[in-house]
Amino acid sequence: MGMITLKDVAKVAGVSYATVSRALSGSPEIGEDTRKRILKICEEMGYTPNSVARSMVMKRTNIIGLILASIDNPFMSELTNHIEIYARKCGYNLMVCNSSYDPNLEKEVFSLLLGRQVDGIIMIPVGNESYDSLKALTAQVPTVFISENMQDLPENYVAVDNRRGTESATEYLYSLGHRKIVYFGCRTHSVTHSLRLEGYLDACKKLGIAPSVIHNHYSRSSYPVGNLLAEEYFSGPHDHTAMLCASDALAIGVMQAAYNHGVSIPGDLSLIGFDNISFSALPPIDLTTINQPKQQMATEAVDMLLDRIKNPDSPHRRVIVPPTLVERKSCRPIRASEEEIHV
Repeated sequence: MGMITLKDVAKVAGVSYATVSRALSGSPEIGEDTRKRILKICEEMGYTPNSVARSMVMKRTNIIGLILASIDNPFMSELTNHIEIYARKCGYNLMVCNSSYDPNLEKEVFSLLLGRQVDGIIMIPVGNESYDSLKALTAQVPTVFISENMQDLPENYVAVDNRRGTESATEYLYSLGHRKIVYFGCRTHSVTHSLRLEGYLDACKKLGIAPSVIHNHYSRSSYPVGNLLAEEYFSGPHDHTAMLCASDALAIGVMQAAYNHGVSIPGDLSLIGFDNISFSALPPIDLTTINQPKQQMATEAVDMLLDRIKNPDSPHRRVIVPPTLVERKSCRPIRASEEEIHV
């Protein structure tokens, strides 16, 4: 059996095609009893309005595209949930695409969404280079970047204050007595990670402690990458009493490697992450972390996009939201004598 049409509904209802159409559009020409009867028949028959035809008339689809750099990243999946819930409250549906940190695929799915005539696009880009790569495409549709800080580029974006996040995390570890703090997992080609590294380095300079950085040369900041990098770290000489990770996913990978090497957290090594993904609050993990206010970021991004859809010539907006420290059980205070043991 094919898709149910307005003509099928009209035949069952014993009315004209035009009457069904007016009933569904809320026309005052149709009596309330007739409207209710037609709506009930539509529901019983499983009639689905032709959104493509409707969008051609209305010049709007009420669909927002969302492009994620990695759909399996817990931070991005949680952010997606908040975006979808809020967009639906605003009368929009969400079409989600995954670029898998591939610039070519990112451009491909952006073009796909344009072909689907979405009203606007929210995207977590592969990196800052996405701006130049997609410039010809973003000029065709209202676009808001989220999570990646586009800095001075003429684009709409929402991001957390990454620099302040790692700065406050370093200050927190310092307040617990730690002086040998290593920054773990910085991806050099990510503006977000570069800003987080800057925050750590700024804090080290201000506090008078020597910085130490372990770079992540992979394209992702995932649990497996964190585990791999930490296995290398724990297999060699290491004397740090605290570790600040570029993401929670990396930190959870560190926890697994620490367990494998008999390193106690926080007994031997205090550990702090960044993102505050839901997994980090689980009792076996209990990770102290820097919270990105995902619901606030989602709301800001959707509001910004809808404003852009209604007012396409309005000035570009940039919203930087403040992060907050979430204290759990993966960090502990130490004495100066404990620092000396690690020399």
